[in-house]
Amino acid sequence: MKRVTGIGGMFFQCEDPQQMNEWYGRHLGLPVNQWGASFQWRDADNPEKVCITQWSTMKNGTEYFAPSEKKFMINYRVENLEALLAALKEEGVQIVGEMQVFEYGKFAWIMDPEGNKIELWEPVDEKL
Repeated sequence: MKRVTGIGGMFFQCEDPQQMNEWYGRHLGLPVNQWGASFQWRDADNPEKVCITQWSTMKNGTEYFAPSEKKFMINYRVENLEALLAALKEEGVQIVGEMQVFEYGKFAWIMDPEGNKIELWEPVDEKL
């Protein structure tokens, strides 16, 4: 079973997310909107598949990273989230909360040994 297939996103906490989005947009050219920036790319193994990687700022103290006390969280793209969660549970990995399903994919969260919360995402990618 394939596990991680790529980076789905990078999220970090800051004092003023809007100001940070504007700074990154102005100085680094990120295509920012209210949620951060989305970068489109093609899957190397399946070039007709359009994929995205999300970059987002979040307000300091957000509960979205809990129970981690870290200021960042990485989102990893996966192929079969349900099977991966079953394997991780069997391997003794701490799973945080319940899997959530949205029109753009399935999400689940785990903790690494140093207390970093990791988001796992089985995306619904577009085919052209």
